[in-house]
Amino acid sequence: KVKGWVRSVRKMKDNVFVDVDDGSCAQRLQVVVGKSVAAKIDYGCSVEATGQLGKAPSGQLELRVDDIVVIGPGQLQDGYPFAPRKSYNSDYCRQYLHLRPRLSHYASVLRVRNAASIAIREFFQKNNYVEIHTPILTSNDCEGAGEVFNISASTTSANEQFFDANAYLTVSAQLHLEVMARSLSQVYCFGPTFRAENSKSRFHLAEFFMLEAESALVKSVEDITGFIAEMLKKICSNLLNTNEKDIELCRKRFSESNFKLEQVLQRTWTVMSYEEAANILSTHSTSLKVPHKPNTSFTKEHELFLTNHNNGTPIFIVDWPVSLKPFYMRISKNNDKTVDAFDLIFPNVGEICGGSLREDDFDRLSVNLEKVKGLEWYLELRKFGNVLTGGFGIGFDRFLMILLNIKNIKDTVPFPRFPHHCQI
Repeated sequence: KVKGWVRSVRKMKDNVFVDVDDGSCAQRLQVVVGKSVAAKIDYGCSVEATGQLGKAPSGQLELRVDDIVVIGPGQLQDGYPFAPRKSYNSDYCRQYLHLRPRLSHYASVLRVRNAASIAIREFFQKNNYVEIHTPILTSNDCEGAGEVFNISASTTSANEQFFDANAYLTVSAQLHLEVMARSLSQVYCFGPTFRAENSKSRFHLAEFFMLEAESALVKSVEDITGFIAEMLKKICSNLLNTNEKDIELCRKRFSESNFKLEQVLQRTWTVMSYEEAANILSTHSTSLKVPHKPNTSFTKEHELFLTNHNNGTPIFIVDWPVSLKPFYMRISKNNDKTVDAFDLIFPNVGEICGGSLREDDFDRLSVNLEKVKGLEWYLELRKFGNVLTGGFGIGFDRFLMILLNIKNIKDTVPFPRFPHHCQI
């Protein structure tokens, strides 16, 4: 017995060959139906069929039907937006988020997303990390950029607050993980993150998934970057083996570049300082639309130029100027003008990961927090049984862009949220 949706109908002399898809994998089952019972079967309808499994002349499995029932008709003529055997661009498909998952390539995206989520958790569990369910509602603006969604309750009046402090949708779970790492040593979380960044670029979402980790067992930035490289290489290699057909289908549909992830996984990823990266951009300033200014962050154009200049090999950019990073990053021991921080940039996507050692000097952190309210508890973490911790955050949806060679991040999530778009 099989139950699913009809993805193609081929009428031959004596029989009708119907491809049925139940969504569980990229493969479809060929169902052989007699012409006399196939009249009501059309593209998009849901069916339930019983019969005998056998092998077609081509060697593939097929179901020779004894009985088939149409559960729900396809009704393409009543406004269904996707015609059979026709390709549509991603912008068009995004207009129909409630029907987009029925497209075969997008169903593949969702299956790979599921498999990648499982692979990430398996990797961290095998490496003795404890998963923490961090809050979505928080009083912290960890990144300090002010790009937060404010929360208010519909049941409270304009003159009162539900919470005793301003509440936001989380922009990062890092501070919560720092709390937990000082008890459990190695912790991580994997869940939704929110940024009120007014950008509709192909790299940004207002709601996205973030993998964040924190460890009390690290001693250097190299410990963290080495762990990240090992993690990404292992997870990608496993997914390329276990989800080959879905990944192949996604790449065939979405890919617009010659990026070869399999080759990148075999290389040693580059580590360079912020100063080295800035010097490269300065040397090649005439090749940039907007040249890099000293002691400023790198734009997306700069990040992509650096990876192209590096022959498509990912780069860990380390030793960032103090002025460009948040208060919690540790001042470098050998240079008080830089912090022990890093960004990981990839071809075609740019930054997918950022992290640092956390400032463990009580007095220095006290100075850093003088202008920040509500984080007295964060300083107390350094007061009682302090230990150095370090961690990172990886944008899961950007990771999928790399794995599947997808150009637009909006095609990696089921229901993308971005400025002026919050469908369903």
